[in-house]
Parts: sequence; C-alpha cells; structure tokens
Amino acid sequence: MSEVSEPRAVFGAAAMAGDGNHQSRAAGRTRLSATEKERAAIRERRMRVAKLELRPGDRAIYYLLLGLIHLLSLIPDFLLYPLGVAGGWLAYVLDRRHVRIGIRNLEIAFPERDAAERRRILRASYINLGRGAAEYIRLGGFFYRRLTRRVRYVRLDYLNDIIARGAGRGVLILSAHFGNFELLAPAHAMYGHQIGLVHHTQRFLAGDALTTFVRKRAGVTVIRKHAAARPVLKALRRGESIGIPFDQNAKRSEAVFVPFFSEMAATASGLARLVAISGAPVVPVYLVRDPSMRTHRIEIYDEIPVQRSDDAAADILENTRRFMHALEEVVRRYPEQFLWTHRRYRTRPRGMPPIYDLK
Repeated sequence: MSEVSEPRAVFGAAAMAGDGNHQSRAAGRTRLSATEKERAAIRERRMRVAKLELRPGDRAIYYLLLGLIHLLSLIPDFLLYPLGVAGGWLAYVLDRRHVRIGIRNLEIAFPERDAAERRRILRASYINLGRGAAEYIRLGGFFYRRLTRRVRYVRLDYLNDIIARGAGRGVLILSAHFGNFELLAPAHAMYGHQIGLVHHTQRFLAGDALTTFVRKRAGVTVIRKHAAARPVLKALRRGESIGIPFDQNAKRSEAVFVPFFSEMAATASGLARLVAISGAPVVPVYLVRDPSMRTHRIEIYDEIPVQRSDDAAADILENTRRFMHALEEVVRRYPEQFLWTHRRYRTRPRGMPPIYDLK
C-alpha cells in the first residue's frame, strides 16, 4: 500500500507480519465501506419507492405509459373488450408459473370439485382480468367518467346509514382483488363519495405513478402503506371511509395466521389493530361483474361484528379470522372473479411445509 514504507531488514519477519495485519485491517475497512454503501443504496431506493420519487428515467416511462393509455382509450368498445378477453385467454395459455399457483390455490379452496372445473374457474379468472385491463384503459384515458354509467349500487342506503350513525369514527371498507378491483374506489369517488385507499408502493415506480394518477384523478385519496396508521386514524376521526385490500399474503412480522379455505394463511393484523384503536365499523364492499360482463354492481354487505375483550391479542386474532371468513364467503359465491394467481399461502406457520412447488 502506498502509505506503508518499505520494511527495513532489521525488523525482519515481524515487520512483514505487521504490514500483513495492516493490509488485512485495511481490506476489512474496504469491505465494510462497500457493505455500508450497498446498505445506503438500498435505503435510498426504499425511500424513493415509499415516497414515489421518480428519477428522470422513471419519469420518462411514466409519461410514455400515460400517453399510451390515453391513446388506447380512443379504441371503441366493440374492439377494446374483445381485445381484453383475448389478452386474458392468452395469458392463461402462456403464464404457466401463475397457472400452477392458481391451480394449487383452487385445489385448497375447492377440493370437492374436479380438475376440469378448477381449470374452468381459473381460465374465467384470467379472462376477468383481461376485461379489467380493457376497463382500466377506459379509466386511465380521456373519457373515464363515463364508466360510472356501468356501475350501480346494492344497499348504498345501508352504508350511508352506518356512516351517519358512526359520526367521528369513519368506516373501514374491507375489500380484495376481486372483480374489477381497480374500478371500485374510483367509481365510488366519482359518484361523489369520499374514499381513501391504503396502497403499497410497487417497485415499478413508473407503473405505480400511473396507478396513483388514475386513482387521484377520480377523487380517491391514496395513503401509502409504509406510513398509513397515522393518516388513516386521522381520516377516520374526520368520519371518512378507508378501503383496505385484505386478500394478500402478509410478512411474518405483520401477520397472524387464520384459516382461509381451511388452510392457515398469514394475514395482516393491521386492520384488527385499527378497529381496536378507532372503534370504526368494518363493512365488506366488492365490485361484482354482472352476467353481461360489461356492467358492475357495488355490493355492500352487513357490518362485521367484532370482539372486544380484555385480551387484546385474542381480539386481534379472532377479528382477523372474522374478516377473512367474510371474504371467503364472497369468493365462494363468485370464484371466477377472484385473483387466484397470488401466492396467498407463501408465508407458512413455523414447522409447516411449503404449499407451492414452482421448480
């Protein structure tokens, strides 16, 4: 190394050993420095993702996507919908990895049905996603407000009554990746109803920025999941409604295990914790596709009764189980409209074997 002078002969082996130790320590500092730089880069990336800060490259992709979706929105319905159906069917044929995940989930959910029926449900689910993609082009394009003509309510008076009776508590809307899930909150907002949505920022920042633009333009308040607790509680105290998707696998550190179609599923405990703190009612709401496949209805279900006792941990577990059971009932009713390709059982209770074999 340049800062170490040539060892004199009088020091002999001891001097050489000392030099070697110095080099070893320096190398260690270099490795530590490199590790710290990597950690700093990761932290910076996470901060940008959490705050949705776009670099020039991400920003260019965002504007390209925004322009493309507006251009595609000029395609008439009689072409756009068949293209969506064709895209969903093609994804079912080509997306082998997620098809395997979907089939495994359906084996757990409907063991009494044969393989052909489970494949029919999964294929219909893919086609539902294709139709949803066509409608998302409408939602993101020039004439997005026209979509409200295709959405009607079932039991809106019931939801309004709960909101009125719970002044100062707000309402927690329990929903899922079901039907055209991207249309639910924007349609509700475009009908003039306040709604906030807890959203987990995606790694593809340009795509996340597009999703955020589409939601905010329709009137949806987007709350970033990494710092959601405080703004959600403030919104509830103002009497607002907050939508929370509740069907995704949760990290072990954030989860409790409750049954979903008889299999233990790692489920976020945050909703039950919000209920315990805020006292807000939980109402399941889903956007269900009509048999015509072109129109939708916002189905509003009964408020889920919650357990309140002196045992906070038991309340969180039991209430999370009740929320998941409410979702399961709707999925059983309309299985073709649920997103089956998510690895819902990825996080397993300790000691239990994995569900998915994707080799």
